Amino acid sequence: MKRMESPADNEHLPDEISRAVKRAVRLEWVTLGTLSLTVVVVFLVLGNSQAMKTAWIEDMLSLVPPLAFLISVRVTRKPANAKHPFGYHRAIGIAHLVAGTTLLVMGSYLIVDSLIKLLTVEHPTIGGISLFGHTIWLGWLMILVLLITGIPPVILGHMKLKLAEPLHNKVLYADADMNKADWMTSFAAIVGIAGIGLGLWWADAVAAIVIATSIVKDGASNLSAAVSGLMDARPTTVDNKKPHPLISDAQEFLQNLDWVHAANVRLRDEGQVFQIEGFVIPASRELATPERLEAAESALLDQDWKIRDVVIAPVTHLPNVVESK
Repeated sequence: MKRMESPADNEHLPDEISRAVKRAVRLEWVTLGTLSLTVVVVFLVLGNSQAMKTAWIEDMLSLVPPLAFLISVRVTRKPANAKHPFGYHRAIGIAHLVAGTTLLVMGSYLIVDSLIKLLTVEHPTIGGISLFGHTIWLGWLMILVLLITGIPPVILGHMKLKLAEPLHNKVLYADADMNKADWMTSFAAIVGIAGIGLGLWWADAVAAIVIATSIVKDGASNLSAAVSGLMDARPTTVDNKKPHPLISDAQEFLQNLDWVHAANVRLRDEGQVFQIEGFVIPASRELATPERLEAAESALLDQDWKIRDVVIAPVTHLPNVVESK
Protein backbone atom coordinates (compact mmCIF):
# COMPACT_ATOMS: atom_id res chain seq x y z
CA MET A 1 0.00 0.00 0.00
CA LYS A 2 1.19 3.46 -0.87
CA ARG A 3 0.57 6.22 1.63
CA MET A 4 1.19 9.94 1.42
CA GLU A 5 1.92 12.24 4.31
CA SER A 6 -1.19 13.91 5.62
CA PRO A 7 -2.44 16.21 2.87
CA ALA A 8 -4.26 18.24 5.47
CA ASP A 9 -0.85 19.56 6.47
CA ASN A 10 -0.26 22.65 4.34
CA GLU A 11 3.35 21.59 3.72
CA HIS A 12 2.13 18.67 1.60
CA LEU A 13 -0.70 20.40 -0.24
CA PRO A 14 -0.49 21.78 -3.76
CA ASP A 15 0.03 25.55 -3.59
CA GLU A 16 -3.44 26.41 -4.89
CA ILE A 17 -5.10 24.05 -2.40
CA SER A 18 -2.99 25.38 0.48
CA ARG A 19 -4.10 28.90 -0.41
CA ALA A 20 -7.72 27.74 -0.58
CA VAL A 21 -7.49 26.22 2.91
CA LYS A 22 -6.04 29.44 4.34
CA ARG A 23 -8.72 31.49 2.61
CA ALA A 24 -11.48 29.20 3.92
CA VAL A 25 -10.11 29.57 7.46
CA ARG A 26 -10.08 33.36 7.11
CA LEU A 27 -13.64 33.38 5.78
CA GLU A 28 -14.82 31.26 8.71
CA TRP A 29 -13.22 33.66 11.19
CA VAL A 30 -14.93 36.56 9.40
CA THR A 31 -18.19 34.57 9.57
CA LEU A 32 -17.82 34.05 13.31
CA GLY A 33 -17.19 37.74 13.84
CA THR A 34 -20.10 38.79 11.64
CA LEU A 35 -22.53 36.32 13.21
CA SER A 36 -21.48 37.24 16.74
CA LEU A 37 -22.23 40.89 16.00
CA THR A 38 -25.53 39.90 14.38
CA VAL A 39 -26.58 37.87 17.43
CA VAL A 40 -25.96 40.86 19.70
CA VAL A 41 -27.73 43.39 17.46
CA VAL A 42 -30.77 41.15 16.87
CA PHE A 43 -31.03 40.49 20.60
CA LEU A 44 -31.21 44.23 21.29
CA VAL A 45 -34.35 44.55 19.12
CA LEU A 46 -35.82 41.11 19.82
CA GLY A 47 -39.20 42.23 21.18
CA ASN A 48 -42.06 39.71 21.46
CA SER A 49 -41.94 38.42 17.89
CA GLN A 50 -41.69 34.64 17.63
CA ALA A 51 -40.27 34.98 14.11
CA MET A 52 -37.60 37.36 15.38
CA LYS A 53 -36.76 34.99 18.24
CA THR A 54 -36.46 32.07 15.81
CA ALA A 55 -34.25 34.10 13.45
CA TRP A 56 -32.07 35.04 16.44
CA ILE A 57 -31.70 31.41 17.49
CA GLU A 58 -30.87 30.47 13.90
CA ASP A 59 -28.13 33.09 13.93
CA MET A 60 -26.69 31.47 17.06
CA LEU A 61 -26.96 28.01 15.47
CA SER A 62 -25.13 29.34 12.43
CA LEU A 63 -22.06 29.67 14.65
CA VAL A 64 -21.81 25.87 14.93
CA PRO A 65 -20.68 24.98 11.35
CA PRO A 66 -17.81 27.51 11.17
CA LEU A 67 -16.63 26.48 14.65
CA ALA A 68 -16.83 22.83 13.61
CA PHE A 69 -14.87 23.56 10.45
CA LEU A 70 -12.08 25.45 12.24
CA ILE A 71 -11.72 22.76 14.93
CA SER A 72 -11.81 19.85 12.47
CA VAL A 73 -9.26 21.43 10.11
CA ARG A 74 -6.91 21.88 13.04
CA VAL A 75 -7.41 18.27 14.19
CA THR A 76 -6.79 16.81 10.72
CA ARG A 77 -3.31 18.33 10.73
CA LYS A 78 -2.23 15.91 13.43
CA PRO A 79 0.01 13.20 11.97
CA ALA A 80 -0.93 9.54 11.96
CA ASN A 81 0.32 7.49 14.92
CA ALA A 82 0.09 4.00 16.36
CA LYS A 83 -3.33 4.69 17.90
CA HIS A 84 -4.67 6.39 14.75
CA PRO A 85 -2.76 4.78 11.87
CA PHE A 86 -5.05 6.38 9.27
CA GLY A 87 -4.66 9.86 10.72
CA TYR A 88 -7.38 12.20 11.95
CA HIS A 89 -9.23 13.01 8.74
CA ARG A 90 -12.49 11.61 10.13
CA ALA A 91 -12.66 14.75 12.29
CA ILE A 92 -14.30 16.39 9.27
CA GLY A 93 -17.07 13.77 9.31
CA ILE A 94 -17.54 14.11 13.07
CA ALA A 95 -17.79 17.89 12.75
CA HIS A 96 -20.38 17.41 10.00
CA LEU A 97 -22.34 15.07 12.28
CA VAL A 98 -22.27 17.51 15.20
CA ALA A 99 -23.42 20.42 13.04
CA GLY A 100 -26.24 18.41 11.47
CA THR A 101 -27.47 17.05 14.80
CA THR A 102 -27.47 20.51 16.42
CA LEU A 103 -29.49 22.01 13.59
CA LEU A 104 -32.01 19.15 13.53
CA VAL A 105 -32.63 19.14 17.31
CA MET A 106 -32.92 22.91 17.69
CA GLY A 107 -35.02 23.28 14.53
CA SER A 108 -37.44 20.64 15.79
CA TYR A 109 -37.72 22.41 19.14
CA LEU A 110 -38.45 25.73 17.43
CA ILE A 111 -41.19 24.18 15.29
CA VAL A 112 -42.89 22.74 18.39
CA ASP A 113 -42.51 26.03 20.26
CA SER A 114 -44.01 28.01 17.39
CA LEU A 115 -46.87 25.53 16.90
CA ILE A 116 -47.78 25.84 20.57
CA LYS A 117 -47.99 29.62 20.25
CA LEU A 118 -50.07 29.25 17.08
CA LEU A 119 -52.49 26.72 18.60
CA THR A 120 -52.90 28.68 21.82
CA VAL A 121 -53.78 31.75 19.75
CA GLU A 122 -51.07 33.84 21.37
CA HIS A 123 -51.23 37.43 20.14
CA PRO A 124 -47.72 38.91 20.09
CA THR A 125 -47.30 42.65 20.42
CA ILE A 126 -44.53 44.97 19.34
CA GLY A 127 -44.33 48.24 21.22
CA GLY A 128 -42.58 51.48 20.57
CA ILE A 129 -39.13 52.74 21.45
CA SER A 130 -37.90 56.26 22.11
CA LEU A 131 -35.04 57.42 19.89
CA PHE A 132 -33.70 60.97 19.78
CA GLY A 133 -36.84 62.28 21.42
CA HIS A 134 -39.20 60.48 19.06
CA THR A 135 -41.22 57.32 19.63
CA ILE A 136 -41.12 54.86 16.75
CA TRP A 137 -42.53 51.38 16.28
CA LEU A 138 -39.91 48.78 17.28
CA GLY A 139 -40.92 46.70 14.27
CA TRP A 140 -39.24 49.19 11.95
CA LEU A 141 -35.94 48.68 13.79
CA MET A 142 -36.41 44.90 13.63
CA ILE A 143 -36.95 45.02 9.88
CA LEU A 144 -33.96 47.35 9.37
CA VAL A 145 -31.71 45.07 11.43
CA LEU A 146 -32.87 41.99 9.49
CA LEU A 147 -32.24 43.68 6.15
CA ILE A 148 -28.73 44.78 7.13
CA THR A 149 -27.63 41.59 8.89
CA GLY A 150 -29.03 39.36 6.14
CA ILE A 151 -26.56 40.63 3.52
CA PRO A 152 -23.09 39.57 4.82
CA PRO A 153 -23.94 35.84 5.25
CA VAL A 154 -25.16 35.62 1.65
CA ILE A 155 -21.92 37.15 0.34
CA LEU A 156 -19.76 34.93 2.59
CA GLY A 157 -21.79 31.88 1.58
CA HIS A 158 -21.12 32.39 -2.13
CA MET A 159 -17.40 32.91 -1.41
CA LYS A 160 -17.18 29.72 0.65
CA LEU A 161 -19.08 27.66 -1.93
CA LYS A 162 -16.28 28.32 -4.42
CA LEU A 163 -13.79 26.76 -1.98
CA ALA A 164 -15.85 23.82 -0.70
CA GLU A 165 -15.70 21.75 -3.90
CA PRO A 166 -11.93 21.89 -4.58
CA LEU A 167 -11.26 21.22 -0.88
CA HIS A 168 -13.90 18.46 -0.77
CA ASN A 169 -15.00 19.71 2.65
CA LYS A 170 -18.65 18.99 3.36
CA VAL A 171 -18.67 20.99 6.59
CA LEU A 172 -17.58 24.07 4.65
CA TYR A 173 -20.19 23.33 1.99
CA ALA A 174 -22.97 22.94 4.57
CA ASP A 175 -21.96 26.20 6.22
CA ALA A 176 -21.80 28.01 2.88
CA ASP A 177 -25.18 26.63 1.81
CA MET A 178 -26.79 27.83 5.04
CA ASN A 179 -25.21 31.27 4.69
CA LYS A 180 -26.29 31.55 1.06
CA ALA A 181 -29.92 30.92 1.99
CA ASP A 182 -29.88 33.28 4.99
CA TRP A 183 -31.86 35.91 3.10
CA MET A 184 -34.89 33.59 3.26
CA THR A 185 -34.73 33.63 7.06
CA SER A 186 -34.58 37.42 7.10
CA PHE A 187 -37.46 37.66 4.61
CA ALA A 188 -39.66 35.25 6.59
CA ALA A 189 -38.99 37.15 9.82
CA ILE A 190 -39.80 40.47 8.13
CA VAL A 191 -43.11 39.03 6.91
CA GLY A 192 -43.92 37.87 10.44
CA ILE A 193 -43.12 41.28 11.93
CA ALA A 194 -45.14 43.06 9.25
CA GLY A 195 -48.00 40.68 10.00
CA ILE A 196 -48.03 41.79 13.63
CA GLY A 197 -48.10 45.42 12.53
CA LEU A 198 -51.08 44.72 10.27
CA GLY A 199 -52.96 42.87 13.02
CA LEU A 200 -52.37 39.40 11.55
CA TRP A 201 -51.33 37.74 14.82
CA TRP A 202 -50.88 34.31 13.21
CA ALA A 203 -48.35 35.57 10.61
CA ASP A 204 -45.61 35.80 13.24
CA ALA A 205 -45.91 32.16 14.33
CA VAL A 206 -46.25 30.94 10.74
CA ALA A 207 -43.09 32.84 9.75
CA ALA A 208 -41.27 31.27 12.71
CA ILE A 209 -42.40 27.80 11.59
CA VAL A 210 -41.12 28.51 8.06
CA ILE A 211 -37.71 29.51 9.46
CA ALA A 212 -37.58 26.53 11.81
CA THR A 213 -38.55 24.16 8.98
CA SER A 214 -35.59 25.46 6.97
CA ILE A 215 -33.33 24.75 9.96
CA VAL A 216 -34.69 21.20 10.26
CA LYS A 217 -34.19 20.61 6.52
CA ASP A 218 -30.57 21.73 6.75
CA GLY A 219 -30.01 19.60 9.84
CA ALA A 220 -31.63 16.47 8.39
CA SER A 221 -29.73 16.63 5.09
CA ASN A 222 -26.39 17.25 6.79
CA LEU A 223 -26.98 14.59 9.44
CA SER A 224 -27.88 12.03 6.76
CA ALA A 225 -24.78 12.87 4.71
CA ALA A 226 -22.53 12.76 7.78
CA VAL A 227 -23.83 9.37 8.94
CA SER A 228 -23.45 7.94 5.43
CA GLY A 229 -19.87 9.14 5.28
CA LEU A 230 -18.97 7.73 8.68
CA MET A 231 -20.53 4.40 7.64
CA ASP A 232 -18.27 4.28 4.56
CA ALA A 233 -21.05 4.73 2.03
CA ARG A 234 -20.04 5.30 -1.57
CA PRO A 235 -18.25 8.68 -1.72
CA THR A 236 -20.23 11.51 -3.22
CA THR A 237 -19.47 15.00 -4.43
CA VAL A 238 -19.40 17.75 -1.82
CA ASP A 239 -23.09 18.53 -2.42
CA ASN A 240 -24.02 14.82 -1.92
CA LYS A 241 -25.88 14.78 -5.25
CA LYS A 242 -23.85 12.27 -7.27
CA PRO A 243 -21.02 9.71 -6.95
CA HIS A 244 -17.60 11.27 -6.67
CA PRO A 245 -15.81 11.29 -10.05
CA LEU A 246 -12.67 9.76 -8.50
CA ILE A 247 -14.53 6.44 -8.43
CA SER A 248 -14.86 6.23 -12.20
CA ASP A 249 -11.45 7.86 -12.74
CA ALA A 250 -9.67 5.24 -10.64
CA GLN A 251 -11.67 2.47 -12.26
CA GLU A 252 -10.77 3.69 -15.75
CA PHE A 253 -7.09 4.10 -14.85
CA LEU A 254 -6.73 0.50 -13.66
CA GLN A 255 -8.79 -0.91 -16.49
CA ASN A 256 -6.54 0.80 -19.06
CA LEU A 257 -3.29 -0.69 -17.73
CA ASP A 258 -1.91 -2.89 -20.50
CA TRP A 259 -1.27 -5.83 -18.16
CA VAL A 260 -4.74 -5.75 -16.56
CA HIS A 261 -7.59 -7.87 -17.91
CA ALA A 262 -10.33 -6.51 -15.61
CA ALA A 263 -10.50 -4.23 -12.58
CA ASN A 264 -12.79 -2.85 -9.89
CA VAL A 265 -12.22 -0.21 -7.23
CA ARG A 266 -13.80 0.98 -4.03
CA LEU A 267 -13.18 4.28 -2.31
CA ARG A 268 -13.52 5.32 1.30
CA ASP A 269 -14.16 9.00 2.05
CA GLU A 270 -12.12 9.95 5.11
CA GLY A 271 -13.59 13.42 5.38
CA GLN A 272 -11.50 15.37 2.90
CA VAL A 273 -9.22 12.68 1.51
CA PHE A 274 -9.83 9.23 0.01
CA GLN A 275 -8.51 5.72 0.41
CA ILE A 276 -8.60 3.53 -2.67
CA GLU A 277 -8.71 -0.25 -2.84
CA GLY A 278 -8.15 -1.61 -6.32
CA PHE A 279 -8.74 -5.18 -7.45
CA VAL A 280 -7.21 -6.35 -10.71
CA ILE A 281 -7.31 -9.55 -12.70
CA PRO A 282 -3.99 -9.59 -14.59
CA ALA A 283 -3.88 -10.81 -18.16
CA SER A 284 -1.59 -13.54 -16.83
CA ARG A 285 -0.40 -14.33 -13.31
CA GLU A 286 3.21 -13.53 -14.18
CA LEU A 287 2.33 -9.94 -15.12
CA ALA A 288 1.20 -8.96 -11.60
CA THR A 289 4.71 -8.27 -10.37
CA PRO A 290 5.37 -6.22 -7.21
CA GLU A 291 7.01 -3.58 -9.39
CA ARG A 292 3.92 -3.18 -11.60
CA LEU A 293 1.59 -3.04 -8.59
CA GLU A 294 3.77 -0.44 -6.88
CA ALA A 295 3.98 1.65 -10.05
CA ALA A 296 0.19 1.56 -10.43
CA GLU A 297 -0.28 2.63 -6.79
CA SER A 298 2.16 5.52 -7.19
CA ALA A 299 0.48 6.62 -10.42
CA LEU A 300 -2.94 6.64 -8.73
CA LEU A 301 -1.58 8.72 -5.86
CA ASP A 302 -0.42 11.30 -8.39
CA GLN A 303 -3.89 11.57 -9.93
CA ASP A 304 -5.33 13.87 -7.24
CA TRP A 305 -4.11 15.47 -4.01
CA LYS A 306 -7.20 14.11 -2.22
CA ILE A 307 -6.03 10.50 -2.69
CA ARG A 308 -4.13 9.55 0.45
CA ASP A 309 -3.87 5.74 0.56
CA VAL A 310 -3.84 3.25 -2.31
CA VAL A 311 -3.64 -0.51 -2.24
CA ILE A 312 -3.96 -2.67 -5.35
CA ALA A 313 -4.41 -6.41 -5.05
CA PRO A 314 -4.30 -9.04 -7.82
CA VAL A 315 -7.34 -11.35 -7.62
CA THR A 316 -8.90 -14.18 -9.58
CA HIS A 317 -12.47 -12.88 -9.18
CA LEU A 318 -13.54 -9.27 -8.90
CA PRO A 319 -15.64 -8.24 -5.89
CA ASN A 320 -18.86 -6.53 -6.87
CA VAL A 321 -18.00 -3.09 -5.51
CA VAL A 322 -18.74 -0.66 -8.34
CA GLU A 323 -22.28 0.66 -8.51
CA SER A 324 -23.96 1.94 -11.61
CA LYS A 325 -24.38 5.71 -11.85
